[in-house]
Amino acid sequence: MKKIIFTIAVLFIITSNNAQDKKEMSFGIKAGLNIATVTHVDNSKALVGFEGGVFGEFMIGDKFAIQPEVLYSGQGVKSEGMELKLDYINIPILAKYYVADSFSIELGPQVGFLISAKSEGVDVKEFFKTTDISVDFGANYDITKNFIFGVRYDLGLLRLQESIGPGEKESKNSVIQIAVGYKF
Repeated sequence: MKKIIFTIAVLFIITSNNAQDKKEMSFGIKAGLNIATVTHVDNSKALVGFEGGVFGEFMIGDKFAIQPEVLYSGQGVKSEGMELKLDYINIPILAKYYVADSFSIELGPQVGFLISAKSEGVDVKEFFKTTDISVDFGANYDITKNFIFGVRYDLGLLRLQESIGPGEKESKNSVIQIAVGYKF
């Protein structure tokens, strides 16, 4: 156990030193895993999907940055006998604050454009709104100057359904994202 703690401490010190040289502007790619669900779906289970895309980081001072991204995001939900897959192009614009040289927290709005909606392979896009608005918040750790690891929660704010019937509740996206990235 002592060896593990010592190794983690040494890695933290090394990567903290590597991450101190922040560029005023950097660009990168990222890819990861979505653990997605939709609110108000009976007996729902998370649907695991892929996310990936590009980002830019624009430093504003020593600790603040703006990070716009363009991402493909596989979302949806599973329920008894049903699997709904929602594919989006998401564009978050995040405000980042570097708590430490290699650790940042982020918060910001995201607009998502529905590109595909399928239930058991059948196209159901006509039943869903084509635009989603959400709030993202999360944290990132710069493993090195170039490699990053991030965790984010995407809280949907708009109803997904095009229309809802009597007694139906509004369903919204809810997504946990875990990603790795590379800054050029």
